[in-house]
Amino acid sequence: MAVGMAESMTLHVGIGINFFPPFLLVVIKFLEVYERSFCRTIETLVDIFQEYPDEVEYIFKPSCVPLMRCAGCCGDEGLECVPVDVYNVTMEIMRIKPHQSQHIAHMSFLQHSKCDCRPKKDVKNKQEKKSKRGKGKGQKRKRKKGRYKPPRFHCEPCSERRKHLFVQDPQTCKCSCKFTDSRCKSRQLELNERTCRCEKPRR
Repeated sequence: MAVGMAESMTLHVGIGINFFPPFLLVVIKFLEVYERSFCRTIETLVDIFQEYPDEVEYIFKPSCVPLMRCAGCCGDEGLECVPVDVYNVTMEIMRIKPHQSQHIAHMSFLQHSKCDCRPKKDVKNKQEKKSKRGKGKGQKRKRKKGRYKPPRFHCEPCSERRKHLFVQDPQTCKCSCKFTDSRCKSRQLELNERTCRCEKPRR
């Protein structure tokens, strides 16, 4: 009876060990994690429309391309990973104009070859403003008469990536699409009012 129980326990233990995949037991060491996450060039899939925002009338295949780009962490929160050396690479992409034509086109893309951790733009600007204020201390400010400038109203951009697709009223800051629905329909496309792009109709 005792032998039978021992065999049963051995069987259950054996099943338990085999149930867990071997990779779950592997722990990646700190130095390897640190080196692999630090600022460096790494292959990144980039949306073609991000590189060619003006070519909204085309459909690209593939829609994204693998490019070497800077990515990763820096040792200080005030620093960011940026490219310091770049070069262009040419790729063959299928360029499709819906219901009209399609052809293989040579398209140029920017690749990063070297990266470095540099001060972030907002941090750099704050430091420059502080230095300018420091230089002006102790000096008398001369008031210029008859040169009153009305305050300028600053509108937030309609879109960070595709500003050219929008028209903005400087008085009201209201955004509207540059392209009209009729223009999109002339290309057998539909106007997406959220992105202001002519897109293929959804079926």
